[in-house]
Amino acid sequence: HGGTESSGRVDFLDGKLPKVRGKDVLLVDDILDTGRTLAAVGKKLREQGAGTVKTCVLLSKEKTRAAEVEADYVGFGIGDEFVVGYGLDYRGLYRNLPYVGVLKEEVIGKPQ
Repeated sequence: HGGTESSGRVDFLDGKLPKVRGKDVLLVDDILDTGRTLAAVGKKLREQGAGTVKTCVLLSKEKTRAAEVEADYVGFGIGDEFVVGYGLDYRGLYRNLPYVGVLKEEVIGKPQ
């Protein structure tokens, strides 16, 4: 992360997940944007033998995704805008805002 574009990669740091064989798993994420994260982690959980994998996101961008995935449970659908707050950041900033807000274009265009 860092800017406004996805890196396009999903990296698993150690490859180890909790034992999920035969269990029902709820995969929770803050935002569904490109779909790569939910698709990759969901695939990994199914490969590990999870009984079922359901997905839940706080925010789901209403756009065409790079990966064919949709969340089973969605808090809020949002437009294709860059949002910050509640753990979502821009260049390491705004992560601790107590709300989710749309970042203005003027802020995105400023040099670091």
